[in-house]
Amino acid sequence: MTIEEREAAVLGCPSYLWRFGQERRLALIDRYSPLADKVILDVGCGLGIYVERFRRFSDRVYGVDLEASRVAEAARRLPNLAAARAEELPFPQDRFDVVLLHEVIEHVEDDKEVVREAYRVTKPQGRIVIFAPNRLYPFETHGIYWRGRYRFGNIPLVNYLPDSLRQGLVPHVRAYTRGGLLRLLEDLPHKIIVHTQIYPGYDKIEARFPTLARFLRRLTYPLEGTPLRLLGLSHFLVVEKRERHPSH
Repeated sequence: MTIEEREAAVLGCPSYLWRFGQERRLALIDRYSPLADKVILDVGCGLGIYVERFRRFSDRVYGVDLEASRVAEAARRLPNLAAARAEELPFPQDRFDVVLLHEVIEHVEDDKEVVREAYRVTKPQGRIVIFAPNRLYPFETHGIYWRGRYRFGNIPLVNYLPDSLRQGLVPHVRAYTRGGLLRLLEDLPHKIIVHTQIYPGYDKIEARFPTLARFLRRLTYPLEGTPLRLLGLSHFLVVEKRERHPSH
């Protein structure tokens, strides 16, 4: 495995292009956590494509990413970026109105600590927005390790295996049940604004087969309003931070 392949497996591939799927997710973020004139943080910002779009809503947008090379590349066109671990954000408590964790927590060393840090830097009544892989999605989209080699691709049914078997095939990335995701917020006073599952943007398919991509969107997006949303690609979770009340 090359260094580039290992980084892609462990850290995920940053998005280089803004496409239909990202635009759809941006609309969801703004619907459940309005962005206009807010102080916004993108944790795991990669090359800054969400930071760039957020700046259409607000001038006070920040981003952090573990990979300094990605931050340096994005900083050529965007301000307020820093290289930092998601478990140790370089910001004071109660700083941001909106904190985004977009397909990040599955890759980090300590996902619970990352959520606690996001919570720490969010203002009371501010909102944390999480997109994360759904354990019930029929495909593992991050590839697998098989017979000593890493294999890219969408691998069917891996996420339906028991934890011990899945961990052997996919040690580099997590996938979450509904309950597993909510457990990351244990002991953090919060209100759930929305928690659902969403289907893919089908952007890679669209690049080669536009008609097929449009068909898949028409087929699967209505399912998001039914119990079959549970088979969607990603969790979409928005929580509002609540202040702790002193005990009497």
